[in-house]
Amino acid sequence: MPLTPEAAEELHELTTRLRGGLKQYPDFPKPGILFEDILPIFATPSLHDALLRALEIHITAQHPPTLTPPFAGVDVVVGLEARGFLFGPSLALRLGAAFVPVRKAGKLPGECVKVGYQKEYGEDFFEMQRGAIKEGSRVVIVDDIIATGGSAEAAEMLVTMCGGTVVEFCFLMELGFLKGRSKLTAPVYTLLTGQE
Repeated sequence: MPLTPEAAEELHELTTRLRGGLKQYPDFPKPGILFEDILPIFATPSLHDALLRALEIHITAQHPPTLTPPFAGVDVVVGLEARGFLFGPSLALRLGAAFVPVRKAGKLPGECVKVGYQKEYGEDFFEMQRGAIKEGSRVVIVDDIIATGGSAEAAEMLVTMCGGTVVEFCFLMELGFLKGRSKLTAPVYTLLTGQE
């Protein structure tokens, strides 16, 4: 669903402010890489609020809640360890949704579902508590950046295993040259333009 002109203008203003809040580190973590640090956004309350508002505008336009079944909207925000935890819970509150974390294996108590995914130097595992997502829940998965898409794809598998439906992925930035979105089946939204 397209944004209203007013919402589009507000979103543009917010993303311009957010882009200005990033700090860049050339040659980190290795030569030739320009690292864009999102942490200054969280150190500045007005930018942190702008981030949440920008995501709220986008998500409510794409997945508006209704008063009749199916109620649409978003039931659950899933945040990926660790930076998805920085804004996922607050975003969930704004959307009137639950927050469910996806963590590295062995970090969650109780019965969990587990999925492996490839990283640059081997395999890693993500887990989610079984029963954390109710059958039929509409889920948005959030994280700071999409690069290769492996961790986001693993989170999508976990949501599906728990009976939820991923309606969208929301990232702050994207390394488009790594083509990570090609691994994902749900729509992908990137708030800030990343490196190409």
